Amino acid sequence: MTPLGRSLPQIHTPLPGPKTSALVDALARSESPAFTTRRARRAEQSGAPQDPIVWAEAVGSNVVDADGNVFVDLSGGFGVAAVGHRHPAVVAAIQSQAERLLHALGDLHPSDVKIRLLERLAALAPQPEARVVLSLSGSDALTTAIKSAALHTGRPGVLAFEGGYHGLDHGPLAACGYSEGFRTPFAGQLNPHVRFTAYGDVEAARTAMDDTVGAILVEPIQGRGGCRVPPVGYLAALQALAEERGAVLIVDEVLTGLYRTGVPFACMDPVDPLPRPPDLLCVGKALGGGMPISACIGSLAVMASWGDPGAMAIHTGTFFGHPLGSAAALASLQVLEDEALGARALAMEARLRERLAPLTVRGRGLLLGVVPDQPVLPLVRRLLERGFLAIPAGMHAEIIQLVPPLTIDESLLDSFVDTLREVMA
Repeated sequence: MTPLGRSLPQIHTPLPGPKTSALVDALARSESPAFTTRRARRAEQSGAPQDPIVWAEAVGSNVVDADGNVFVDLSGGFGVAAVGHRHPAVVAAIQSQAERLLHALGDLHPSDVKIRLLERLAALAPQPEARVVLSLSGSDALTTAIKSAALHTGRPGVLAFEGGYHGLDHGPLAACGYSEGFRTPFAGQLNPHVRFTAYGDVEAARTAMDDTVGAILVEPIQGRGGCRVPPVGYLAALQALAEERGAVLIVDEVLTGLYRTGVPFACMDPVDPLPRPPDLLCVGKALGGGMPISACIGSLAVMASWGDPGAMAIHTGTFFGHPLGSAAALASLQVLEDEALGARALAMEARLRERLAPLTVRGRGLLLGVVPDQPVLPLVRRLLERGFLAIPAGMHAEIIQLVPPLTIDESLLDSFVDTLREVMA
């Protein structure tokens, strides 16, 4: 029998099962109604139930719900599980660190493991003499980047893009082009100097630039926005525009970074690289192997704009560079390199594209979007009922997003393709 982690789906109950249903009822009694109402809206839109499964266990490419049903995880926990769920090396690193030190004093009296992670990220970074700020989430890292750009340029504005998603903390939220609905309730609290323009259109970006813009914020491939790959040369043109106008280029690699697209950073992909390293680059998700940790990596010139290190710390957090997260990140980076998971992502991309033809497939590596010829939300639910956990993406939920662990077995991807064809029929 195939061990858990590489198992095909095993669905024993209707979804949700009885134990999951009881837990979802408890969820509705205790969770903010914002989330419960959202699920009800999605059920109405899709014509299918949208109650969640409740995760009880995950390992490798499998998730087990509270009723013991086994699923193949094609979401990778929103891309977090790049090395697979509960990778033994990551678990061992967390356990070892937990026996030594759970918490330190952040940037006042840091831990040794935090310093080792900073060194590792600076060495991996495309910028020479890179400097790194650790935090907890992708949104945190983008907040650091936006603040760094404002300090460096003295300008508050940000040029962002339709379909872009950078998290929902107030700084990145102002630059969230994925949905105006995210911004509208908080518009009075958000940066009024953000300009939005069409993703992939260089001339539109040039027109949108004004004297207030100190940063251009872009994803090398839009993830939640629909696995959209920009035209060749687009990122290079944005970099040239930023340099021409004295702005900072921020590349959001929270989802694309760390071998998801086959290379350490998508913006330096040899197929269409930036001519020079970006000023600021943000990573997260895959970095912690399941632990909450992220990083903003910047050039020495931009990071030096934070000023006198002996002065008051104007950007920090109690749990930034947390020892457990740092230990997990070091282990995760080692697994990504030792198991050559970047090359594997490209091999799995080729396999999926061949097997999914003639369907349109967008993206790169194992950040892919399948464009079906029918509504996506009901398809995603039917896939879940067959044991495949995938999520919709795109500004109109028009694609099935595939962001599985980079370790996923070929047989599981093949079974997904077969199942997708069946539920589409």
